[in-house]
Amino acid sequence: MDITQKSGFDKTYSKTNKGLIRRYSRTLEFVKKNIKNDSKILDLGIVNPFSDILTNQGFSVINTEKDMDLDFEFDIVKKNDFDVVTAFELFEHMVAPFNLLRAINAPKLIASVPLKLWFANAYWNEKDPWDRHYHEFEPRQFDMLLIKAGWKIIKSEKWVSPSNKIGIRPLLRSFTPRYYIVYCERE
Repeated sequence: MDITQKSGFDKTYSKTNKGLIRRYSRTLEFVKKNIKNDSKILDLGIVNPFSDILTNQGFSVINTEKDMDLDFEFDIVKKNDFDVVTAFELFEHMVAPFNLLRAINAPKLIASVPLKLWFANAYWNEKDPWDRHYHEFEPRQFDMLLIKAGWKIIKSEKWVSPSNKIGIRPLLRSFTPRYYIVYCERE
């Protein structure tokens, strides 16, 4: 699927980051396999290119507010207004995602996280306190977090994120899974 033509994704942006396009394509494919197009979605995090893609695909998407710190402010997930809560590469930015996961009132959850790589440190932007990974999960760690918060994992997938760079780390990235996505239902 060419996500740049069929979803409204900004073609200029996509040309500069083929890895992002691959990730968005895989994520969209997973979402479409697991939830109905008429589902009302609460996408945790601010409006972003992927929430725009979901909207352009016919999903009804609402995002959280820009300055909302989901470690402290997560009452929005307690509302009964949503069929699905989505969180794409968000939980690694939270100090304590368990409380939010436990509080979600929607019956379905789709979430993806970057996986911990043994050959690279967790991402940490020194200049932007919002752009830091407090967690990079192993699949079993993320599964445990979800199960303990009351979710039943129905489907999951992992995929690699190869780059066109030369070196040991880029080589390892070509066959080491980097992303993990799950579809869950409330127990």
